[in-house]
Amino acid sequence: MADLDVPVHAAEQAPPPPRPARAMGTPLAATIAVVTSLVGLVVLAWAVLFVTKGRFLKGTFESIASSSVHRKVRVAGDFQLYFAPFNLKFVAEGLSVENPDWAGTSPFFTAKRIDARIATFSLLAEQKRFQWLGLTDGRIDLQWDRDGKQNSWTFGSGGGKPLTMPLIQRARIAGTQIRYLDPRHQLDAAIRVDTVAAEDNRFADTIRFDGNGTARGARFTLAGALLSSNKTLAGGENRLRLHAEGMRSRVDIAGTLPGATVLEGAKLHMDLRGQNLADVFLIAGIAVPDTRTYRLTSIVTKAGYEWRFTGMKGRFGDSDLAGKFTVKLGEPRMLVTADLFTHVLDIVDAGPFIGYNPNALAAQGAQAAVTQVSGTPRLLPDAPLRIDALKNFDAKVQWQVRTVRAPNLPVSNIELGLDLNDRLLKLSPLNFSLARGTVTSDISIDARKAPVFTTYDIRLSPTPMGVLLAGFGAEQSGTTGMLKARIQMSGSGNSVRDSLASANGRIAVILPKGDFWTRNTELAEFDIGTFVQKMFEKKLKEPVQINCGLIGFTVRDGIAAADPILIDTQKNVMLGRGGFSFKNETIDLAFRADSKRFSLFSGQSPVGIGGYFAKPGISVISPELVGRAGVGLGLGVVASPLTAVLAFVDFGDAKAADCGPVLSGATAASQRDAKGRPRDDVGRGTTAKSESGKTNAGEVKKQRKKFLGIF
Repeated sequence: MADLDVPVHAAEQAPPPPRPARAMGTPLAATIAVVTSLVGLVVLAWAVLFVTKGRFLKGTFESIASSSVHRKVRVAGDFQLYFAPFNLKFVAEGLSVENPDWAGTSPFFTAKRIDARIATFSLLAEQKRFQWLGLTDGRIDLQWDRDGKQNSWTFGSGGGKPLTMPLIQRARIAGTQIRYLDPRHQLDAAIRVDTVAAEDNRFADTIRFDGNGTARGARFTLAGALLSSNKTLAGGENRLRLHAEGMRSRVDIAGTLPGATVLEGAKLHMDLRGQNLADVFLIAGIAVPDTRTYRLTSIVTKAGYEWRFTGMKGRFGDSDLAGKFTVKLGEPRMLVTADLFTHVLDIVDAGPFIGYNPNALAAQGAQAAVTQVSGTPRLLPDAPLRIDALKNFDAKVQWQVRTVRAPNLPVSNIELGLDLNDRLLKLSPLNFSLARGTVTSDISIDARKAPVFTTYDIRLSPTPMGVLLAGFGAEQSGTTGMLKARIQMSGSGNSVRDSLASANGRIAVILPKGDFWTRNTELAEFDIGTFVQKMFEKKLKEPVQINCGLIGFTVRDGIAAADPILIDTQKNVMLGRGGFSFKNETIDLAFRADSKRFSLFSGQSPVGIGGYFAKPGISVISPELVGRAGVGLGLGVVASPLTAVLAFVDFGDAKAADCGPVLSGATAASQRDAKGRPRDDVGRGTTAKSESGKTNAGEVKKQRKKFLGIF
């Protein structure tokens, strides 16, 4: 009886037929069959190549190679290409590869015979690996074009990739010559390579090389050897020895290579010495300051496109140098990075950093910094910036100097940060200790512009005047006053002299409140009565109070005008007018001091400072004072001796200064007296030396001639 709970159609449905059983292992068997067939074909191909040595592929090789490198490749004699057993063996007699059209008619590569074993999988990489290379009577022509954009070893569509040597484990080379030509860097070298029997039984062969050429017009020679190891005795080492001379320098390099041309990871010892370190860097197109005789040692390693010089130590001139630096080859420019340290920097060796000749400074002293131009002395350096070399590289340099060896120059703890990016050179920071103060500088030299555009921002933190004077060789004299300063200027020109000769900006030296030795102050103020009185009483160290002071100049087109010179002391107000010129380095300044109290025998006439930067002169007895002496003499003749004294009387009517504008470094137009009234005795920011700051036509003409050098 049917179950009443089950539907009728479900009961009547027939069960599905059983599925046929699938044969187990069918996909695996197919895979094995395919793999076996492929292996068989590979083995067959290998066997065919091994038996025939691949000689039948000669034409195919020439066609494919010529198409790949876009140059004609030809094998004149025997040809072999096969696996033995796993590395690729390549043999060609009379192999030649043409140069690109721009490189001339000589071939890029020729060889009487080449016999190589190449690691098979390295064929897929950019750098090929040779287990063995035998080369007989080879000729290799390595050239750059004149613009440095193409070279003969970059195949295909052209371009200028850096030269990368193939990795060669062992080699035997006979009668081979290599030529390297780089017109842009003015480098032309020819090298001969040959293999001779090794004298040391630890080595199987010795590859000797020698050559010569010119670099930047100077001739050089080189010679060396590579000792290929006898693996049963030496464990696979390749020992390198190299000696080169030229550009007034010599270098010796020695060390062990993993392979005949495997520089990656090798540590080589370098000993470099010569007359000028800049000569060596110039070969690579890198500009560095000139040096005196130098010697440096370092460990040299190569990592990718980087050449690393570590553990560097040595000397240049009478200064020491240590640290590390790296040269990274690449586009668009090579990159030089360095981290350097100097314990003692001789001041003579610092001269080239601003354009002075160190050898001349060493031989003649400071006088070597002075040159004669049209019969007048010049002190500012005129060595041009090496603009062409700045196009070749970028740089990031950190240099610390502990001490500067210089008589009467209290400089130490120099910190220099140099950044060069596409001809924009920044010296930031350029800091150093001066006495017990700190000079902080940021200098930018933009060689992207023609002429070069330079900006200067130099700041002196508050510094004790007494310590500063002592550092420069003067007696401290009980001086406790402070000073701070700032220079902000910019100018165009390819040398320090030219950039300053066109500069615009401001110079300000600020004297906050402090004590100065009386004798020094009185000499500056030229108050004869007070100075003689104190001298006879022997009270020569009584302090004089400086309330505030400003020595300010506004620079316009290389001419600096006093703006203002104002020093307010306890007894006097010192004023200065005039200026100086960066164009011809002339000085024309006048200083005077007005007393705040009555004094007899006070000259009350300007003290002049003139001459040149290299040879300044001080005129204590000014024409005004001489004139006053004449007046006194006349009065004494026609009247009485007492009336003669009246010409030298200072009635003490000087106006005290408002120190706010003074301490802020404000210009003459912003200066005020102690009652807040505008000052009318500080000039108007011009080079005029007259009382009001105005000039008559004659003085304007005289000043213009003096500062522009148009006598």
